[in-house]
This record gives sequence, structure tokens and C-alpha cells, in this order.
Amino acid sequence: MASTGLSKTFSSGNRKTWTWSGWIKRGSGLGGDHALFSTGTYPDLFQFIFNAPDDCLRALNYESGTDNLDIYTNARYRDINGWYHIVLAVDTTQATSSDRAKLYVNGDQVTSLQASTYPSQNTDLKINLAQAHSVGYRVGNSDQYFDGSMAHVHFIDGTAYDADTFGEYDSTTGIWTAKFGPSVTYGTNGFFLKFENSGAFGTDSSGNSNTFTVNGTMTQNIDTPNNVFATMNPLDNYYNSSTFTNGNNTVQTGTSQYTYNTSTLGVSSGKWYCEIEYDATTSADNALIGITSEFSTASTEELGDNSNDWGYYATGEYRNNNSWSSYGNTYTVGDIIGIALDLDNNKLYFSKNGTWQNSGDPTSGATGTGAISITDPASTNIGSYFIAICHFDASSNGTYKTNFGNGYFGTTAVSSAQNPDDGIGIFEYDVPTGYRALCTKSINAEEYS
Repeated sequence: MASTGLSKTFSSGNRKTWTWSGWIKRGSGLGGDHALFSTGTYPDLFQFIFNAPDDCLRALNYESGTDNLDIYTNARYRDINGWYHIVLAVDTTQATSSDRAKLYVNGDQVTSLQASTYPSQNTDLKINLAQAHSVGYRVGNSDQYFDGSMAHVHFIDGTAYDADTFGEYDSTTGIWTAKFGPSVTYGTNGFFLKFENSGAFGTDSSGNSNTFTVNGTMTQNIDTPNNVFATMNPLDNYYNSSTFTNGNNTVQTGTSQYTYNTSTLGVSSGKWYCEIEYDATTSADNALIGITSEFSTASTEELGDNSNDWGYYATGEYRNNNSWSSYGNTYTVGDIIGIALDLDNNKLYFSKNGTWQNSGDPTSGATGTGAISITDPASTNIGSYFIAICHFDASSNGTYKTNFGNGYFGTTAVSSAQNPDDGIGIFEYDVPTGYRALCTKSINAEEYS
């Protein structure tokens, strides 16, 4: 949602008692102020944010420039792979001050706070006034845009609900999961944003018709709290200085470094498929796309330096253990490289725009026609393989748009919408038989098959 958000001007509602609940997946914007919900303009405003520079959660209410509500966590929320369920329940009518505002993350109330200022009893906060309210940015200043994804955002006008109204622990896995139809009374200004209509992201499903205006361009994906898709990992970026956008699915590599970036999810068995569109910004023949079972340890460590990583180079060669081998066709700006990783047979295949290189046939399995033989992941120093990208030129950079099954390259949807056998994931080209998208639901199915 970076540089985008939702806004709506409400009528007056209950300013003492209300609840905000949402499922949140952070993007690459760590270390900055990122607003989840806000209204008003300083010195009179309310804002609920990931707070700079430490990525803590903070709820602030200013009255003439003085904060009469300040809940500021000690915990830092820097997970960019999983989803957080966050609930803020406010009821200033409570006799006990600490009961007037409660914060929950993934079902548990957060009580370890570096700041804990609570409003006086029966205080009217600067929310539910007849003014603009926003989701995903600070509306009064048009800043603090949230970078990441949101799902099932509720606002309750007039009731303070606990987290278990909106979520529950799965009886089998013990994981905190969403209740998709919570039993709540929304009140006058209450709303429920599902984000299920890509043409009208601001649609309210509470029955109140409190539909929001969409500001900027939003992209819908199928990454949900119950099924997390891989992205590229901005936390594995020490040597690279790469820039991550579009929910960490687009990477622009840094200059003056050769090393590679990796995916958030790795695998040790099964068959997996993904697609990467190459979009160089300064040089068109330095792309290196592949897999690794080692994390980089130096700025000069390219993909393919090690015995446990392989990369398909734009010149048509593949690279492994600091050695080059003839392989397939050259590729350039706008080409889409498919990766088929067969860890049942320790084989690796690459395609260019849907054509498997070196007469490859991933569906053939153990025969491995046209395949690159790779090391058994169990024998590697990590024990799993990750998707990796590298720009093999320290004087330039390149842009790489990954599709791990969400169905987009950057903000452009795939045109053909092909699915794996299990139906989970959306790709541009046919997915080989037996291969899956790199997501938690498919990984779980593989692990427990």
C-alpha cells in the first residue's frame, strides 16, 4: 500500500468506546513511521502506527498538542514474512486506567510498554468526529504511508472487543487464525474492509455502507493470513543495499555490490515453481537468476560462487561453484524466467518465456531431461534452497519482478493466469505437472504428505 491509502469523512460517533482490528503483513518499510489508522491534524489528532525508528506499535491521541493517550510497545514488529493480527480496544468509561486502552497482537494482550499514558475517565478522544479518517496512511498530513498488505480490517463504533472476537487458535496447529464472520455490532461509523473487490478496495462489508475512497493505485494479491506466499527478503540485504517495493516482490539491486538477494521461504523437498521478470535499469546482460543454499557473506560473493548455488545468466550460461557452463538462450529486459526446482530428484530447470531451456522437461521427473543436477539439500550448510537473484555488475543495477504465485509482476497482472495442480497460485506460463507455488499451504501439504 506504499503511497496509497483509504479515506472517508464520517459523521459524529462514539468518541469514548471503539475497536480497531486488522491483519497486517509488513513490507520493506522498516524503520519508518507507517500508519494503520488515523484522523485529524496536529495538534488535535489520533494515529495508530508502526513507530520510527524501532518498529514498535504506538497509539497516540493528541489534544491541543498534548498526548492524553500513548501506548508504546517494547516489542519490535519486524517480521516481513508472516501476518500480524492487531487489535486496539478503547473504552475511556472504565474505572481502571489501564483498562481504558488495550492492545493485542496475535491474540495476546501486550502489557510490556515503554510508554503507558491513559486518558482520564470518560475522555472524548479525537476520533469518530465529523472529519476524514484513513486506513493505511496519516490523513491530516498525507504521509506515513503503510508499506505492506492488509486484510479484514474492522472498526467498531461504540463497543470495545477483545482479540478473540476476531480470531481464534486453530485446534490442530495452535496457530492464531482469523474469524471471517465475527459476531459484532458495528455502530454508526463501523466498517469492515475485506479488500476482496479489486475494482473497489474501499467497499464496506459491515452493512453500514461506509465505503472508503481509494487514494492512489492498490494491487490485490492472494497472500492471506492463512496462506503466506514467499517474497524476496529485505532482511537478507546487508551487503546488497537493494531496494524492495510492491510487497517485497520487486527488487532493484544496489550498485557497487555483486552479491545476491534471497526469498523469504526455503524448501528441502518437493517440486516448486516460480517466475521472475527481468527489467534492467542500466545494463541488460548481467542478470543472474537461480537458487542458493548459502547466505552471502561478502559484497563480492556472486550467485554461483559456491558449490550450493546455481544461476541462469543472461548470456545463456549457468553458473555454479565459480564455474560457467553452456546452457540455454540469452535473455534480456522484459523476459520472464521460470524456475522449476525438483528436490525429490535434485534437479533444476529454467525456462525463458514459457520455453524450457536445454530441451528441458520438468514433468519427466527422475529422467531429468535437460535438467541441471544439484546437491541434495540435506547435505548443504542450510539444508534448504531459496530463490536468489543477482546483478553480475558492480557498476550498474537491475530490477527483478518476482511472481511466487500472487499473479503479478510488479503492479501488472499476469495475462494468462495458469495454476499449479493444487490450484494454489497464479502464473503467466503453464506450471509443470506436480509442481507447487512457494507458499505455506503448499509447503505444509508437502511436509505432511
